[in-house]
Amino acid sequence: MFDKTALAIAVIGALNWGVIGLFGLDLVAFLCGGQMAVISRVIYALVGLGGLWCVSLLFRERVPSEAAA
Repeated sequence: MFDKTALAIAVIGALNWGVIGLFGLDLVAFLCGGQMAVISRVIYALVGLGGLWCVSLLFRERVPSEAAA
């Protein structure tokens, strides 16, 4: 459950960075009242934590599931 949630949060953060890079618009800040708004900072922190969790996915051993066999 944590893996999928962290991945979804990281994807949202990546899409936000893509919009910043392409159009110069920070969607989180735009939708939440600026970069220093409390809700914006919470979202940025969650994206950061989600990204850190996703780093652990790179180093985990994959166990083949029974359904794939």
